[in-house]
Amino acid sequence: MKVKKGKDEKIFLGIAYVLTVLFAVICLLPFYLILVGSFTKESTILTEGYSFFLTARNFSLEAYKMAFKSPDTIVRAYGITIFVTAVGTITAVGLSAMTGYVLARPDFPWRNKISFFFFFTTLFSGGLVPWYLMCSKFFKFNNHVYSLILPCLFSVWNMIIAKSFMKGIPFELTEAAKVDGAGDFRIFWKIILPAAKPLIATIGLFTALTYWNDWYNSMLFINNDHLYSLQYQLYKLINDAKELRKIAAESGMVVDTVPIESMKMALTVVVTGPIILLYPFVQRYFIKGLTLGAVKG
Repeated sequence: MKVKKGKDEKIFLGIAYVLTVLFAVICLLPFYLILVGSFTKESTILTEGYSFFLTARNFSLEAYKMAFKSPDTIVRAYGITIFVTAVGTITAVGLSAMTGYVLARPDFPWRNKISFFFFFTTLFSGGLVPWYLMCSKFFKFNNHVYSLILPCLFSVWNMIIAKSFMKGIPFELTEAAKVDGAGDFRIFWKIILPAAKPLIATIGLFTALTYWNDWYNSMLFINNDHLYSLQYQLYKLINDAKELRKIAAESGMVVDTVPIESMKMALTVVVTGPIILLYPFVQRYFIKGLTLGAVKG
């Protein structure tokens, strides 16, 4: 039997829907401004600032032409970033999930002592210089693709979320599987992982964003142009454009021939587009995984 909604409930839902739509529009406005700015003439941005409205008089593709002046470089950087993001995310999620599962098992006697060592690293660290020396001198990270993967491979925060989530999975499932003769890896693969889809989606999204947006490791460890990540390649492109503008200004040329401001917007569109498309696939798991990881103790 369908229950009719009361007047107060209808009013409340109406207000909630209106506020939700307004909030969504407010969140989308910056992306719309970026998109419009990427197609706006540099001279218009310098004289009138950014605008939400694009006219035929102000329309320009110069920013995208300059951004893709060397398409092979952008495509290669895309390939490096996609490879690093895919391999790094899959490996990092597996490590975080396995670590969280082990530390959440009540039959593991050293779980609290080992957890302390993980938590300790969130409070204190050796500093940037010792970390860089260890990575470059001992682990030989320089000019290798794995130097873009290994530094971000394990996150204590993701491990804490995984541990909290795993505590919500009944331990009786593990005990029943052991009685049936299943080993630890088979239990984890066949029972724990299917039950942890919200967790996988949550920490997978966090990790993928970390790898996709990373430019710092490229700056530290990579000197080979063919191994630059997308973010660092575009960072270099912006710096090169600034140098061109500086040279143009010193030579008496028109400064707005180098579209730095509009190119920033264009490069933002180039970078954020693919990763935004990932979110709808994990949205229904993301909220559940995040809230469960936050509530369980």
